[in-house]
Amino acid sequence: MQLFGLFVGQLVDWANKRLPEYKKFLSLDIFKEYKRKFKPNYILMLLTSAIYVTLVYTLGIKDTLIANLDLIKFLILTPMLLSAFVIDYKYQIIPNRLNLTIFEIGLIFAFIYGLSNVAITLNMLLGMLAGAGIFLVITLVGGLFYGKEAMGFGDVKLMGALGLFFGLSNIVVITLISFLIGAILSIGLLITKVKKTDEYIPFGPFIVIATFISMYIPFETIKFVLMKIFTLGMSH
Repeated sequence: MQLFGLFVGQLVDWANKRLPEYKKFLSLDIFKEYKRKFKPNYILMLLTSAIYVTLVYTLGIKDTLIANLDLIKFLILTPMLLSAFVIDYKYQIIPNRLNLTIFEIGLIFAFIYGLSNVAITLNMLLGMLAGAGIFLVITLVGGLFYGKEAMGFGDVKLMGALGLFFGLSNIVVITLISFLIGAILSIGLLITKVKKTDEYIPFGPFIVIATFISMYIPFETIKFVLMKIFTLGMSH
């Protein structure tokens, strides 16, 4: 799994170069370009490998395919999340091709889950509607009140696609965590003057961080912590 993670991490680096330029990720160019100017991205390789190993350790390998679906979908989702983080941070966009791929794979998993339990599929579809809906409302309201987008439509599409992976309850939790992380880190960036008050701060990286947190920490634990934070410790 460690070696596979290293390999996938380098593929993520390739995707991060191709997708912002609207070039195909799956292309024979990979052999030509890498032969000519191959440069390993050790950070992405090691990060991807570490995520893969810890996901397997955290979720474990079960006896049946259905029981392993959570692990499989997170392993597939991981490189796409890392691409969304890097590309949005660098270029302030989340490519449509990337969001569409996440969406398409999410639909496949929703169908597979439905073979054993239709309720899970319905929950995933509700997660898609909730994820996209919440962020669409924020985007439209931000445009109405401030004359500009509060966040990009790439974030809306990303949250809709992620809803298919996580379902209704978890996508709401991911939304809350992303705004909490976004607020804390944005204040830190402004205080340290890394960003100016009139500078755009991409929201995609906050969504990605929140998503990884949701992968590792059980829903009830996150829910308990968020209730303590948002009620100032007064919830029981």
